[in-house]
Amino acid sequence: MASIPITPSDISGRMERLPMTSYQTKLFCIIATAWFFDSMDLGVMTFILGSIKAEFGLSIAQTGIVASASFLGMLIGAAVAGVLADRFGRKPVFQVSMVFWGIGSLFCGLSTDVNMLIASRIVLGFGMGMEFPVGLSIVSEIVPSNRRGRYLAILEGFWPIGFICSGVLSYLLLEPIGWRGIFFVLAVPAVFVFYIRRHVPESPRWLSDSGQSEKADSVMTTMENHVRKTLNNKELPPIVSLPTAATQSNSGNSFSELWKGEYGRRTLMLWILWFFALMGYYGLTSWLGALLQQAGYEVTKSVQYTVTISLAGIPGFIFASWIIEKIGRKPTCVLLLLGSAVSVYIYGHVASVKGELHYLMMSGMFMQFCLFGMWSILYAYTPELYPTRIRATGAGFASSIGRLGSFVGPFAVGFLLPVTGQTGVFTLGAASFVIAAAVVVLLGVETRGRALEDISG
Repeated sequence: MASIPITPSDISGRMERLPMTSYQTKLFCIIATAWFFDSMDLGVMTFILGSIKAEFGLSIAQTGIVASASFLGMLIGAAVAGVLADRFGRKPVFQVSMVFWGIGSLFCGLSTDVNMLIASRIVLGFGMGMEFPVGLSIVSEIVPSNRRGRYLAILEGFWPIGFICSGVLSYLLLEPIGWRGIFFVLAVPAVFVFYIRRHVPESPRWLSDSGQSEKADSVMTTMENHVRKTLNNKELPPIVSLPTAATQSNSGNSFSELWKGEYGRRTLMLWILWFFALMGYYGLTSWLGALLQQAGYEVTKSVQYTVTISLAGIPGFIFASWIIEKIGRKPTCVLLLLGSAVSVYIYGHVASVKGELHYLMMSGMFMQFCLFGMWSILYAYTPELYPTRIRATGAGFASSIGRLGSFVGPFAVGFLLPVTGQTGVFTLGAASFVIAAAVVVLLGVETRGRALEDISG
């Protein structure tokens, strides 16, 4: 007797009925290591950029290029990885990203001149860019809809934690081992992360959607068995009945599908959102330490102050992970983008005047609270807007366009700073966040509490 074929809706229904247990949490934490260590590698530039500028005798414009180099690599890596992950699977692309990340960090430490450093940062950025769309796709596809937004927001919470740790690392090690030694230290975790990621299974949703029904069933059964074990072998809830989403062969042009029908509107919204949000964010944070030094604060003090205000990013992402399931993705996104605009404008005026330390710390903490909360909603919202067959491609290109903004931001600051001073730089950042909020108001759709198959239609 012929067996009944397993459809993508069958796999999704089985996935949606699984309660969150320590098993899925373990997988989530393994994936989150990408965010933590990537944040350290990117964030460390905030704290050592001034030292690199001094050692190589760079102009402000050249310093901006160094600060932007990683984002050029991330731009390419995110776009490439998204397409590859939709074509060949999430897991292999996720693993390959670690190779580029480890090599890039190692050669940053070995750099003997600024050109080698820039090239190494591009390679490092390529590896980091590969991880984001793949990691987002995996988490969105293994976490049920009633927890998906919260976990995606928490995933981004590893970003401020990594940023803060990079500041602590720089504060402790910059003087004894220099900025090169810090890059050597950051290359070590690549081997560890490469090893533990072997335990992350391929996405059953992707396997089923790509026509590999037997593998999808096998992986799904293994996951169900793990969940049962954590529940002391209790029976799982009934399989959730979901609408049958339209399917399409993965051999097609996934990029062109991003612009078809309703997806075109979503893609346009995400590209504008990511470009301006990341241009504003990285245009400011990449320069935070250097700007404080220019305002007259010592190197160690600028590192200490930047780390301290970044601590507010932790309650920022916690707030975002809570409110995103209370009021929805769209209003949370607009709220935090406008909060970011107001806070960076205030901080820019305070930071330009030395001696206003109390106000500097207060305004800086308000800024980081909003900025890291904004990051959480960006990463929670994006993968929900596409079906499985193009989810990584859509998230990858949105991230890639964002990295273009990341590249433009620090570079633009290098040219704008001598002309407008710090006030003009932070005004540009505020305007970027306002534009990002406006496009979400005009083109955004709400996805809270909806299964991925329901959102994709």
